[in-house]
Amino acid sequence: MSDALFRTLKIGDLELKNRIVLAPLTRARSGENRLPNAMMAEYYRQRSGAGLIISEATTISEQGLGWVQSPGIYTDEMAHGWRQVTDAVHNEGSHIFLQLWHTGRASHSDFHNGELPVAPSAIKLEGDGIHTPLGKKPYETPRALRTEEIPGVIDDYRKASMRAQAAGFDGVEIHSANGYLLDEFLQSKTNHRDDQFGGSIEKRFRLLQEVVEAVVAEWGPNRVGVRLSPNGAFNDMGSPDYREQFLYTAEQLNRLGLAYLHVMDGLAFGFHELGEPVTLADMRSKFDGVLMGNCGYDQESAEKAIASGDADLIAFGRPFISNPDLPERFRNGWPLSDVPDMSLWYSHDAEGYVDFPTYQQSS
Repeated sequence: MSDALFRTLKIGDLELKNRIVLAPLTRARSGENRLPNAMMAEYYRQRSGAGLIISEATTISEQGLGWVQSPGIYTDEMAHGWRQVTDAVHNEGSHIFLQLWHTGRASHSDFHNGELPVAPSAIKLEGDGIHTPLGKKPYETPRALRTEEIPGVIDDYRKASMRAQAAGFDGVEIHSANGYLLDEFLQSKTNHRDDQFGGSIEKRFRLLQEVVEAVVAEWGPNRVGVRLSPNGAFNDMGSPDYREQFLYTAEQLNRLGLAYLHVMDGLAFGFHELGEPVTLADMRSKFDGVLMGNCGYDQESAEKAIASGDADLIAFGRPFISNPDLPERFRNGWPLSDVPDMSLWYSHDAEGYVDFPTYQQSS
C-alpha cells in the first residue's frame, strides 16, 4: 500500500494530519430534544484519528426536521451541546465541520405539528415510507415553497452556520445531496418551478448558490464545503439531465474558493442508471480545488484515487461505525471488524455506537 492516505493536506488555513475523512453518518443519538450530548462527544472522540470529521446531518430549523432523534443547530442550547463534541475532537488533534441539513420532502407532517413538509414542487417521494415520531408512515405529497419564503430558508442556513461558529466547529458542510431540500432544487425530477429558482440548469442552481453565498459571508469560503450526489437514487432521485446539472454545479462552485467539494461518486448507495456515472475525474475537470470522494471506498481504491490526482480526500462511512480506529488499521494493515447489523445503527443508546473496540483492545 502507498502512503497516499497519510500525507498531510491543507484546506484553507487548516492542516489535516491525513487524507481520511469521517463521512457524515446519521446515528440518531441526540434524544427527543435533539441536543448533542456526552455520548455523542465520545463517539466523535473515538474516531478522531481521521484528518477531518464531518458531523452527522444537523437540521438548520424545525422546518428542516425529518429524522427521529437527529441533532439540530437552530437554538443556542443546541450550539452549547455541540461544544462538548468539538472540544473532544480538538483535544485529539483533529478538525470537525458541521453538516447543515434541511430534509425537504423527505419528511412528514408528524415532524411539523400536522403541517406538510416543504419542497421545490409538490411531487411525492415514492418509497416504502418514513419513520416518524409516531411510527412508520407513507410519504406525503409535500407543499411547494412559495417564492417569498425562500429568503427565510436561506437565512436559516446563515443563522445555523453562525451557531456552528459559536459551537467551536472548524467549518461547515452544506448538504446538497441524497434527495434532501437543496438536492431537490438542483434536480429536474423534483424541481418543476417556473420562477427564478427553477426551469433551467442555471435557475435550479440558484438556491444552492444563494445558500453558499450566505454561509460564506459568515465563515469565509475556505471554511465551507458542499456535498453533492450526482449518481444517487436515494430518496427517489435521479434526473435525465443529471450530468449537465452536476457538472455545471461543480463549475460554478469552483469559482467560490470553497474549502472542498464532497462528491458521492461511488455507486454503493444506489445508482439511478440514467446514463454513465459521474466520476471524480469528471468533477475534477470542472473543480480544481480540494475534491473529496465518497461511497464504497476501501483502502486500496482510496489510495488509488488520491495517487491519480482525481481526489484529495476520501470519506469513509460504514467502515468507521465498527472500526473507530480505522486510520490506524489502515496504517498498520490490521483487519477490519465486520459492519454490524443495521438494527444497531439507530438503537438510540450506546449499543452499536460507542461500544466497538479498537484493534488493540480486541486483540
